[in-house]
Amino acid sequence: MRDSALTHSSLVRFAQGGAERARSLLAAAVLLGVMGFLAPERMIQLGLVTAAVVLMLLGLVLVLTARSARAKRDLTLNLVADFIEKDSSPSFVCSDDGEIMRANRAARQAFGTLRGETLAGALRNTFANPGGILFRLKAQAELDGAAREDIVTRKGQMRLAVHQMEEGRLLWRLEATPDTGQGRGSDGPALPMIMLGRNQAVLFMNEPARTLIGKRVKSLDALFQSTPLYGALNRLDTESGPVDVMLTRIDAGAGRTAVYMLPPADAAPASGWATFEDLPVPLVRFSRDGKVLDFNRTAADLIGSGLVKDANLSDLMEGLGRPIADWLEETVSGRAVQQSEFLRLTRSDIETFVQVALNCMVHDGEETIVAVLADATELKTLEAQFVQSQKMQAIGQLAGGVAHDFNNLLTAISGHCDLLLLRHDQGDTNYSDLMQINQNANRAASLVGQLLAFSRKQTLRPEELDLRDTMADLTHLLNRLVGVKVQLTLTHDPMLKPIRADKRQLEQVVMNLVVNARDAMPDGGEIKIETECMTLARPLERDRVTVPTGEYVCLRVIDEGVGIPTDKAQKVFEPFYTTKRTGEGTGLGLSTAYGIVKQTGGFIFVDSTVGQGTCFSIMFPIFEESAPKEQAAPRETPVSATERGDGVILLVEDEAPVRAFASRALRLRGYTVLEADCAETALKTLEDNNLNVDLFVTDVVMPGKDGPSWVREALKDRPDVRVIFVSGYAEDKVNDHRDSIPNSVFLPKPFSLNDLAETVHSQLH
Repeated sequence: MRDSALTHSSLVRFAQGGAERARSLLAAAVLLGVMGFLAPERMIQLGLVTAAVVLMLLGLVLVLTARSARAKRDLTLNLVADFIEKDSSPSFVCSDDGEIMRANRAARQAFGTLRGETLAGALRNTFANPGGILFRLKAQAELDGAAREDIVTRKGQMRLAVHQMEEGRLLWRLEATPDTGQGRGSDGPALPMIMLGRNQAVLFMNEPARTLIGKRVKSLDALFQSTPLYGALNRLDTESGPVDVMLTRIDAGAGRTAVYMLPPADAAPASGWATFEDLPVPLVRFSRDGKVLDFNRTAADLIGSGLVKDANLSDLMEGLGRPIADWLEETVSGRAVQQSEFLRLTRSDIETFVQVALNCMVHDGEETIVAVLADATELKTLEAQFVQSQKMQAIGQLAGGVAHDFNNLLTAISGHCDLLLLRHDQGDTNYSDLMQINQNANRAASLVGQLLAFSRKQTLRPEELDLRDTMADLTHLLNRLVGVKVQLTLTHDPMLKPIRADKRQLEQVVMNLVVNARDAMPDGGEIKIETECMTLARPLERDRVTVPTGEYVCLRVIDEGVGIPTDKAQKVFEPFYTTKRTGEGTGLGLSTAYGIVKQTGGFIFVDSTVGQGTCFSIMFPIFEESAPKEQAAPRETPVSATERGDGVILLVEDEAPVRAFASRALRLRGYTVLEADCAETALKTLEDNNLNVDLFVTDVVMPGKDGPSWVREALKDRPDVRVIFVSGYAEDKVNDHRDSIPNSVFLPKPFSLNDLAETVHSQLH
């Protein structure tokens, strides 16, 4: 079987080499036969004659196979030729190397006799670079079976399509398509235009471009001595000498670019500004003082209804960072450093950014300025998203670090305040001052908590919640927050399903939204809180976020306030952004809500209409299964100020004020406290085998070894010692380590004297 691997198909391919191979085999057979008859020995004669017969039979088989294959190929070609013969568009059947094998009537009429020609040769007067186009489409057809491309020519726009046939043959079809107006000859805009390919090769030049340049060129390097700048003046090399032209480009699809050359100031078209009216490039001409003189239709569509004659450029655009009049003066005097600037249009219906390039020209003897505009909204949107993500990341890192340092300070402040309060009763004159210090320290701790919530680094305690019960528990507090002039209405879905979230943090989100709604209605009104179940059958794409399919519980807070303008609605979740007066808000309320919602796995959106009101919508995934509840550290009743304990505690804290407060607080409770300012000192203390330690109280983040690292090392020799980790960072900093550290709990900073005493008592008992 392996010896007979010459299958029918391979034999056919071999036979298609022509009758010459068969003649060679027959000639060899005759030669062997003659040599056989002349051989002196009979065995040699027999061998040579046998070989001659075999070769002759093989040659005859090849001849018959070649004839059969040729007949089959001719039959297929004839069928295809009959099929395409009456097609009104020129069609060709070509071999793999591009030789035309068949052509229909339309092709013969359009291109004349095609016998012996290649398709690239037939199309040389139709396309500027037919070889490259055919190679590109052939390669695509080999991958996908078919390919097509729309090509701009001087006669209009043509579509060239190719389909792969059997045995490597290709069916090509050329048809005219509706012209888009780009690159037409005498019917199009009277502006020079060249069409560039991906590698900057010149694919096509319209008649005005040929007239201006005076020659055919194949690459952009032949036109400009240096890399051209779009939206600016460039020196163009022509047959009659160098000419200054202003370039602008338009994407023509399929990797092609249409480059238009605006005439220089001293060679303006005789037809005047009307020439630019239908140009698909926004153009505005204005005087030296910024007053609009002329503009084309494309510019009017881009800028909007505000673009009228005698309007001032500074009223149409903003965001330069300096007076636009200064920019115009620099352009006229030739002192402008930048050829173009990115500005924001002042139209109120939609936020639009444009790239504006200014050029001087003389019109009717008067020096004016022409602005070439390009819509840069998508570019600026992507830039804004990138900058925003970088800013949010930087602020998140800053918030985490600042929160850690502040929590250490607040722990020391509130802790020593608690120690002072132990020595003063309510009748003492200093008691009220100490309470003020304590309350303000708690307020500062709340602000730090908001920073952590924004950066999504606070510790969440998720649990299964029914929003109806949560809102019912919160109603009394919300009514006190909104006051008497505002009515609060709650509406719930009767079939509401549970969600999984941190109740305390969720309440903070709702309070923030309700307070903002109250402030948006200074004259009073109604605030509605609605809940409902909703199912997304397909992903919801909104505000650059995609909400996956599934079931959600939607919580809405709706007010009848002044509303939020469109340009400001995109910034409401940014930290420290507020529209309130100085001293009335921190700008952290909505950013905190955003951080909590995102950390919980939900989504938050805002809809607002100026003068009608605002609606904040929060979507939480429905909690399907009840997860096993976390086993909280066993806690007994709160430790009273007079209750005393016993035991030896090793306190490891690198912040001296925090260590001083904690050690004094624990000694007041009767504990024996050993202090260490770092992990290395703690391990050295534990080298004394006669020392009995009942509890480790350690900071998580410290210079040198961190808390979990030294605790794991210490527990190798003292496996029964319990551990309390304290940190100004979120609990997730230590969660990855706590699985390998038994009998450990977490106490977040800032903590009070009672918090520390209760946690220590719970761990030791």
